[in-house]
Amino acid sequence: MTFTPTLLAGRTALVTGGTSGIGASIAEALAGLGARVLAAGIGAAACPVPDGLPLTAHELDVTDGDAVAALVAACDRLDIVVNCAGIIRRGDEHRPEVFAEVLAVNLTGTMRVCAAARPRLAETGGTIVNTASMLSFFGGGLVPAYSASKGGVAQLTKSLAIAYAPDRIRVNAVAPGWIATPLTQALQDDPARAGPILARTPLGRWGTPADVAAAVTFLVSPAAAFMTGVVLPVDGGYLVA
Repeated sequence: MTFTPTLLAGRTALVTGGTSGIGASIAEALAGLGARVLAAGIGAAACPVPDGLPLTAHELDVTDGDAVAALVAACDRLDIVVNCAGIIRRGDEHRPEVFAEVLAVNLTGTMRVCAAARPRLAETGGTIVNTASMLSFFGGGLVPAYSASKGGVAQLTKSLAIAYAPDRIRVNAVAPGWIATPLTQALQDDPARAGPILARTPLGRWGTPADVAAAVTFLVSPAAAFMTGVVLPVDGGYLVA
């Protein structure tokens, strides 16, 4: 146990994209430390909720402003927001309509949730963690929309950190590297593609959703009380290699 089991007791957290992948791991990690967690995402009805955790699944499309506002309003309090909703359309993002769709979810959706949550977070002196990417720092030829959206999330995080500071709201981001999830399974299974990834990663392994969840937990905890505007890589050293 890295963190004390009651670290987040009494707090309420909203995790978008919290019904699958990295977002689900974050939601479970926060709930496991005592937070009451609303895991929001597409297909929430089919989301398995671990027994014994204060976690509920909620259907949410972050491009729907009314739905975002309604879910935030339904919280009796709000201390933590983690924006993890995102899509990628490899090989198809050079089409302008697909480019716009990816930005609508990954970047504008993040801003929409932050804006809706700001008044509630101001009541508690809360915190936001956005999900950037290693592609916030360099380009991706097959994924120009994803790369642009994640670069935008990094800059949005810095800008909101300044704007929200008078409300005592901290705004940070994590930037995951190569994480072992179903979305990267094809890469993991292809030695010709996985080999160069692992060769460049100083720690020599794929990251796990739990690795990202631990970094998010740190950023929302009192240990990060004097941190805002940070984009924290969780990449095994890939960016510096």
